[in-house]
Amino acid sequence: MTEEGSSGQGALLVDVTRLAAKLDQFATERDWAQFHSPKNLVMALTGEVGELNEIFQWMSEAASKEAGRDAQTAKAVQDELADVLLYLVRLSSVLGVDLDAAVQQKLKDNAMRYPADKVRGSSKKHSQPEVGESGKD
Repeated sequence: MTEEGSSGQGALLVDVTRLAAKLDQFATERDWAQFHSPKNLVMALTGEVGELNEIFQWMSEAASKEAGRDAQTAKAVQDELADVLLYLVRLSSVLGVDLDAAVQQKLKDNAMRYPADKVRGSSKKHSQPEVGESGKD
């Protein structure tokens, strides 16, 4: 990836090049690349997201907002977020997906799908009809 960004859309938003190389080296040194199929990596990623989810299960909204700073949960939150990132980066590397290009495109798509002047303050999904609309053409 260049400083301009692989997608040619300006500065990089996500540069995981060094991390991806480090993860590849880690897997190679242990002869684990053979186990890093996309299917296995997605399953591992899902497991780590589940472990992150478990930390927040049954927390109040207020407690969840402090989980990254609270002495009782901060270390676990940090560890699970790191695990999620590591598996996500490894998966993108194995699949040959440029995360910067994917993120930049997704941000563009979301800006088109959710124009700020039309969705501000609403949690509705883009496919849900507007208030007062029947959803029929």
